[in-house]
Amino acid sequence: MTSDPHQAADARFAEALAASGARDPRDYYRDRLRELKRTSPQGYAEGVAYYQNTLVPSIAAGEADPIEAWRDYGLLLARLTAPGRAVAVDATGLSRPFEPPGDSADMVLHLPERTRDRPILVALPPDPTAAQLATHQWLVAGARALGGG
Repeated sequence: MTSDPHQAADARFAEALAASGARDPRDYYRDRLRELKRTSPQGYAEGVAYYQNTLVPSIAAGEADPIEAWRDYGLLLARLTAPGRAVAVDATGLSRPFEPPGDSADMVLHLPERTRDRPILVALPPDPTAAQLATHQWLVAGARALGGG
């Protein structure tokens, strides 16, 4: 094991992704951070501080499940982007309030309080169902035509 906490955290996360088949959300979360940097410097600073002071150390030290820790980071970034609440969308497309640790088969969305703001994708299961993909297309991507993307 390396003494660099970032390398150790990355290695633990890579192992967890390989073992679970989960999707790697880091590119998406980087996009969310870039948006925060542009729209909310304070939110951006809070997101970066959490990453450096909580996320990486907890994963590197083995104190947190890497997949859950990254999902929780995604939830934080979503809350910093827009106040709201998290929901889990099951395989049938039904939603319920998200309760940690959640189910890896669920899609997790953050629903902003302002109804004109689009939901924010936090986590997508390894093999999303047709109902989850349709929910994503409709709510997150804003595709309003059925059968088209």
